[in-house]
Amino acid sequence: MAKIIVCVDMDAFFASVEQQDNPALRGKPIAVTGAGERTVITTSSYEARSYGVKTGMTVYEAKRLCPDLILVVGNNRKYARICTRLQEICLRFTPDTETYSIDEIFLDITGSHHLFNGPKNLAKAIKDAVRSELGITCTAGIGPNILIAKLASDLAKPDGLRWIDEAAVPSVLETLPVKKLWGIGSHTEKELRAIGITTCGELGRAPLPLLTKKFGVNGERLKAMGNGRLDRPLEVVSPEPKSIGHSITLPQDIWKRDEITPCLLRLSERVGRRARRHGYKGKKITLTVRYADFKTFTRQTTLPASTNDTGEIYRSAVAILDGIRLRKSVRLLGISLSSLGKDERQMALFQDADREKRAAMAKAMDAVNDKFGEHSITFASTIGEEKDHKVISPAWRPSGVRKSDV
Repeated sequence: MAKIIVCVDMDAFFASVEQQDNPALRGKPIAVTGAGERTVITTSSYEARSYGVKTGMTVYEAKRLCPDLILVVGNNRKYARICTRLQEICLRFTPDTETYSIDEIFLDITGSHHLFNGPKNLAKAIKDAVRSELGITCTAGIGPNILIAKLASDLAKPDGLRWIDEAAVPSVLETLPVKKLWGIGSHTEKELRAIGITTCGELGRAPLPLLTKKFGVNGERLKAMGNGRLDRPLEVVSPEPKSIGHSITLPQDIWKRDEITPCLLRLSERVGRRARRHGYKGKKITLTVRYADFKTFTRQTTLPASTNDTGEIYRSAVAILDGIRLRKSVRLLGISLSSLGKDERQMALFQDADREKRAAMAKAMDAVNDKFGEHSITFASTIGEEKDHKVISPAWRPSGVRKSDV
């Protein structure tokens, strides 16, 4: 039986939630940002987008395009709460759902659409429920797989509904620019253009040897995508996370070691706490550094044993830092913990007393922060640092772990 997939994609999600929450913002150009001076536009309302305001712009650039732009600092918990309610709505229509990101859910309605008089009626019912219960709008795209369902939702935005059935896929893709396909970014688009491919139709017809020579094993995937195929089922059961990470855009550029290390301790604390909260340990520590000119690089180290201890994560990150010769001032720092496994504590005959003490201290600190709020108790060396940049990752999932790429 051919699959029927729906992509429910919220319209300007963070901005729409803020406008719904505050009637004074409705109909006005607004942009959601992080806290601090050195922040960028996380998302903007459609009113602001009409002026050319885009995600990733600096506030200065956005204000230059739209002088009346209203800035709103993002509220992660508010968006997470709405996402949870969106999940509950979707589950009324099928148990086969995948929350891909905070504002996007895929549904496999192959076995349930007949209960709602067909795929379009089911998708419309979801849209109606979202509007009446959440007060905001979403776009629904329907297709034979998640690639085409996502494309249908992109082409129908905002507040639209489009069904691209299997028979219609070739005609839709024939002249469609390759950059419109989910998963093809600007770099891949440029590489494809270099070999004379600009449309999905051309990509689908391209000789496989040409693509594999240019892209390696990804050449096969790209050719399949050009033909509207993506052999990737919905991850109905939330998968084990591949990494747990946190990053901050700094309020001003820094370059001295004694300015960077308190930030690394703050990040290590956040990563360690999230890992402990969800019961994970990891062996690989990754440090991400972005310079003021936006050039970004990562370095990794692998530990002899898995950990979720803040101190161990921090010391590993500092060791990585000390092996790097920073060429320019730093604007963003990030730490992630990967090669994860569940934290299944077992009482060994001879416990590492020091490790047990640190684990007990971390547990006590977590309990205080859970009860009285983030940073109620913290390390002395981070006091005075900016506490919460209030920027939520686009890859965030309600479980608190990062969604890996398709």
